[in-house]
This record gives sequence, structure tokens and C-alpha cells, in this order.
Amino acid sequence: MKFTILLTAALASALLLAGCGARAAGNPAAGAPKPAEVEQEGNADLVKVAHPEQFAIATAGTHDSAPALNVTGTVTADVSRNVPVISLASGRILEVHARLGDTVAQGQLLLRVQSADTSSAFSDYRQAVADETLARAQLARSKLLYDKGAIAQKDLEVAQDVDEKAKITVETTTERLRVLGADKEHPSPIVDIVAPASGVITDQQVTAASGTQGLASPNAFTISDLSHVWIMCDVYENDLAFVHLGEYAEIRLNAFPDTVLKGRISNIGPTLDPNLRTAKVRLEVQNPGFMRLGMFVKATFQGQKREVHAMVPATAVLHLHDRDWVYVPTDNGQFQRVAVSGGDMLPGNMQEIRNGIQPGQRVVQSALVLQNTEEQ
Repeated sequence: MKFTILLTAALASALLLAGCGARAAGNPAAGAPKPAEVEQEGNADLVKVAHPEQFAIATAGTHDSAPALNVTGTVTADVSRNVPVISLASGRILEVHARLGDTVAQGQLLLRVQSADTSSAFSDYRQAVADETLARAQLARSKLLYDKGAIAQKDLEVAQDVDEKAKITVETTTERLRVLGADKEHPSPIVDIVAPASGVITDQQVTAASGTQGLASPNAFTISDLSHVWIMCDVYENDLAFVHLGEYAEIRLNAFPDTVLKGRISNIGPTLDPNLRTAKVRLEVQNPGFMRLGMFVKATFQGQKREVHAMVPATAVLHLHDRDWVYVPTDNGQFQRVAVSGGDMLPGNMQEIRNGIQPGQRVVQSALVLQNTEEQ
């Protein structure tokens, strides 16, 4: 009897376990973990502080201005004011009296050249002078004989022709000496090359003991008048409507950001760079003395149509991650960080805001203080 009862209980337990296993196999998700719950992160641009009333609030004002285009440019020499220094006499350079970057005056000695061309020219000149002296004496003798009836008129005319040709030869050889840079009164194979104009030496292609082949050689020096310079800017195709011939642009040098110069637009390139889609715009600027070739500048072109933008205290603009931000108070005592596009600095420590907020909106007067408070 006991055995029967125990057997019955064992069978019931086995059937119960089998049923549970069947249900588990029929529902795979019965033993699976709960699905992950994703918690949404708060708005990173929304700032909440303990005492919002301690932050001063400013109201954005109105700034009426024309749209501006800012581009970069490079200071270059005005090529119309570049003067080459050349030696028409071929030979060996004995002395160099100037170097690259020197400021020279007109007539200043730059280099000396020992030239066989000059020696040959002096020889021709002296021979021409001797021939002229002989021709002049023969003409005087022929006139005397003609007056006495000793020679015919044709003989006198021949003497006159020889004398005239001798004079022309002397003039030609004298001019050749002048072109070579020699002085007929001081015969010498050495030619002094002087500065044809005043300015700064911006290129040098000669050294002492080197040679020159006259016009076949590169220019010995290039003298540039830097009292007026060019600024070459790259303007994108879509921005060409901002530039017009004859108008002026504001120039600010990276080395002297507080100095504002005026440059006149003298040329707009007729062709575009096929890769960058930019045109070269040339500005002519009077050099106050501190502009140097190769300097980088920022040129600002003013548009024709005026626009109304907001302006806020400069301290209200936060420069973070290469962007400009301002903090705008909300109704619940929090502050919303808003991205803006900062413009030019204005008098009274104000800054123009080209987009992001409108005139009349309220902003935190000191954005950096609020940012530091939030981080703490």
C-alpha cells in the first residue's frame, strides 16, 4: 500500500515537471531579461542655476548697417612702380654695393662691371674722333684750294661729305658709350651701374665675381616704390556682387588690427579659378610706411542694400567651440544657449549680431560668468 502511494506521488511529480518544461519551451521569452529602458538626456543648451536673478539682463539694440563681405588678401608690390636695374655692358661684376631689402636713392651706386664691350666702345670713339679731326682739316684745305681754283667743285663736295660722315660716326660712338654707362671724358673698362629710381630692392640676381651678358641675363636688381602697394584678394563667385570698380574697401592688417586703411578697387579679374571658383580682386592702397610685402590682411566690402541687425554688449557673446553663443532667459528661470553669428565690434563695447536673435530680445549681459557658474 505504501509502495503504491509513493509510486503515485512520483508519477504526479514527473508529470508536473514535464508540463512546466513544455510551457517553457513553448514560450521562449518567459525566462528572458526585461528590455532595456532608455533614459533621455536633458537639453545641453538649457542651463539652470540656483539664483538666476543674480545675472544681469541686457536688451538687444538695433544696428542699421549695410551687409559686409570679409575676405583675406595679401600685400604685393605695384608692378607699375617696379623698376629693373640692368647692365647693357657684358662682363664680370667686380663690386656689389647694395643688397636685397636695402632702401636706395636715385643715382646711388649699386654695382661695378668690368666690360670688354666698354673697352671696344672707347676704342671706336677715339678712332672716330681722330677721323673727324682729319676730315675737318681736309675740308679746310679743300676750301682753300677751291677758292684758288686749284681743285674742282666735286673734290670740295667729296671733302664735305667725308667731314659730315666723320661727325656722324663721332655722335654714334658717343651714344654707344652713354648707353653702356661709360663716361667719354674718363675712359675706363669699368662701368658703374646706378639706381634709376628711389625705392626698395625687392629682387637681386647678382653677386660679386659673377658674370652678366647684358640683356640676355636676368635683371641685376628690381627696385620697387612701396609708397603705394596692391592687395590681391580672392572673392568667391557667389560674392562678386559685393565688389564694384572704383569703390573702396576697409583694410585691416593682421599685424596692426586696430589700424583701418582704405583701398580702392582697381581691377576685378576677368577669369575665375576653375578649382576654387574665385576671382582675383585688386585693391590699391597708400602705404603708411608699415605695410610689408607678403602681409596678410582682411578686406571688408560693403554691400549696397542696408540691413537691420541686433547689437548686444560684447560681454554677452560667448566664443565656444569656434562658434558664438548668447544666453537667453526663459520663463521658468532657466537660460537657453542660442547660437548666433557675431559681426563687427561697435562703439561703446557693443557687438553686432547678424543672425540668431532679433532686436528687443533679452540676453545675459555676461555670458562667460554664467558659463563658469554652470560648470561649477
